Amino acid sequence: MLSVTLAHAGVQQFTLDNGLRVIVQEDHRSPVVVSQLWYRVGSMDEFNGSTGLSHMLEHMMFKGTKTVPDGQFSRLIASVGGRENAFTNLDYTVYFEQLQKDRLGLAFRLEADRMHNLLLAEDSFRQENRVVQEERRMRTEDQPEALVYENLMATTFEANPYRRPVIGWMDDIRNLTVDDVRHWYQSWYAPNNATLVVVGDVQPDAVRALAQQYFGGIASHPLPVRKPQEEPQQVGTKRIVVKAPAKVPYMMMAWHVPVLRDYAHDWQPYALQVLAGVLDGNSGARLGRVVVREQRIASEASASYDLVGRGPGLFVIDATPMQGKTMAELEAALQAQVRSIAEQGVSADELRRVKSQVIADNVYRRDSMFYQAMLLGEYVTDGLPVEAVAAQADRVSAVTAQQVQQVAKQYLVDDALTVATLDPQPWDEHHERPAVDLHDLR
Repeated sequence: MLSVTLAHAGVQQFTLDNGLRVIVQEDHRSPVVVSQLWYRVGSMDEFNGSTGLSHMLEHMMFKGTKTVPDGQFSRLIASVGGRENAFTNLDYTVYFEQLQKDRLGLAFRLEADRMHNLLLAEDSFRQENRVVQEERRMRTEDQPEALVYENLMATTFEANPYRRPVIGWMDDIRNLTVDDVRHWYQSWYAPNNATLVVVGDVQPDAVRALAQQYFGGIASHPLPVRKPQEEPQQVGTKRIVVKAPAKVPYMMMAWHVPVLRDYAHDWQPYALQVLAGVLDGNSGARLGRVVVREQRIASEASASYDLVGRGPGLFVIDATPMQGKTMAELEAALQAQVRSIAEQGVSADELRRVKSQVIADNVYRRDSMFYQAMLLGEYVTDGLPVEAVAAQADRVSAVTAQQVQQVAKQYLVDDALTVATLDPQPWDEHHERPAVDLHDLR
């Protein structure tokens, strides 16, 4: 028996008897559909010694089932003019297809099949493990800014699993076994730990029938207990220097801040989103206008904040110093902009411009079917109701200048700050690494 709930306009959601949650957003502008299957498992569910399991399993999900041989999943989707891929995050793992609306059944059949029929062969695992090692080298170890971010996360978080990289530590990747991945698959890949999001030229009743047809027969099972791993309050500035081959220095500053838990009553996350826009939201934003163009202390500078997440939040500023400027001068200039907002606030014109930009960006992104699905999947997987997606623009509009000043004063303080700096080292032109077949690097 299906339970059905009407959500905000144009969105319906229902749950199969096995616990699979299905969300349908109608969008009839073109005869296409986006299907995204969100598993509520990511690197934050991993543990020391086995980091990178969620990402490793993502790779193995394309290596064949009892009925769909290795490589056939992608070929079948491509044969009907569709595209597919997957990604792993701190909070979740997502598999998606975008194709003609009359081919949605194919996407459902293939996803349902690999939800419970994955083969996980030893030889495929060994090959894919080498691919993941190379992916880590290319995207983290050979990228100085990525190394700074990885070390920043490992430093600012002490207890929370957000401190571990999504791809995993290299030693852990090397020592993963196919049995580790099989246990992870059997533990977390179940309909009662997944949300299926469909956006496009579809009818909810038809999607419900297809979901029941392909996913309804998959059994649910008890999930591992998720123990709370609360991050203790930081009580002083943390600093770390990362030495890596690079041409220019680089700095990241991160403060512990809240994320959205109760969309109807929490106002701080929306104010923090506007604060990020004040610092880096348009051509007149403070970091670019003051620190880059007027003072010429930074060659580039940006601010970012993620509104939602299963774990704790961070407000991040990153910048590259102008040639001839020191890291101390750069940090002082960035801190001065933060203090200015905390002490003097923001003007009405500035607030109006930033809020308009935040809202316009949100509306523009919703013009994409894929991004509509991303918003719905992310919010729901991170524990928020569907209604929170539609409410975001109104909640941002309600933010006041006093609230922006208050979150800057309350949260962007030295005791909650971690600073990571890149100390550029000469490039080693003779560094050699083993050759790896990158044909399936995702």
